Amino acid sequence: MLNSPDHRAVGFMLSSTLSLSITGVVTKFLASDMSAGNLTILRFLLPAVVLLLFLVLTSIRLPPKEMRRILAIRSLSIGACQLCFIYAIDKLSLVESVVLFGTGPLFIMLFETVFFRIRLSFITIASLLLTSIGVVLLAGDVSGFSAKPEVLVGLLAGVFNAGSQLSLHRASKGSMSGIENNAWTFLFAGVAIVPIVFVTSPDALSETWHAFTTPRHIANHWETLTLLALLTVMVINTQTSRYKAYQLAATNSQIAPLIYTNLIFTAVWQFAFFDVVFTHPQIFGLSLIIGANVMCTMIKRPFIDKKSRSNRHRPPISSN
Repeated sequence: MLNSPDHRAVGFMLSSTLSLSITGVVTKFLASDMSAGNLTILRFLLPAVVLLLFLVLTSIRLPPKEMRRILAIRSLSIGACQLCFIYAIDKLSLVESVVLFGTGPLFIMLFETVFFRIRLSFITIASLLLTSIGVVLLAGDVSGFSAKPEVLVGLLAGVFNAGSQLSLHRASKGSMSGIENNAWTFLFAGVAIVPIVFVTSPDALSETWHAFTTPRHIANHWETLTLLALLTVMVINTQTSRYKAYQLAATNSQIAPLIYTNLIFTAVWQFAFFDVVFTHPQIFGLSLIIGANVMCTMIKRPFIDKKSRSNRHRPPISSN
């Protein structure tokens, strides 16, 4: 049934990854004009302001006590993830950065197995293995992935991305709406990064503030402001759509492979905007990723154990 929770979860996840790929393109352009720290702060605070204004006009409340711990974990994870990703995307190519960011589902599978003892279906494991091979092929020259600092930082983005997605899945089972959850998460993440940026580059914050509060400078930065507005819209849609997808999904691993579709969208943008020609192994890698995700999401999964299915109806998480 097309209207089943599984299919709706897939639709919301694809909307999220499409927006995420556009966010990557916009971030690549902005990273040449702004420091990674400043861009990370704006990437969180601008969507937080928009969402909090919406809540003020409807009904705003502080996060419930039982949700504060999971919100703190998600805020720190998503903040660290984006700081690492933005640093890497400024040093590496767009696809290469997204490939490293796309290792998140592999760490999700590892973390779920180790910490939550969730038994994975055969289809999910096979899909993750095939997408992993596709990621390696899409990377092109595998020998280029040496232990360079920017590559290691990009890989850390995948690790923190896994922590962010796991905490998002648990938060989606709580008492807060997607808008509330993301508004407070963005605010906490942006505020948490300010001290880091202040210590690492104390002049960067004042320079950015001066550039966007002086009328003459605003006129000279209209392109940057337009990109920041687009970034804000894409970030909000990415997280709200993903929140809804996790609400409808039984476990993270059920839809985690769909995160790899971000690579497909990103490859299209890189080809369109950066004049990149893909090799035959890279095209084969893209095909593997597409095929694996179709296999994981469209084929009925009789291999998922009953315990995982019962997670749909588990009660909201508590702080205990």
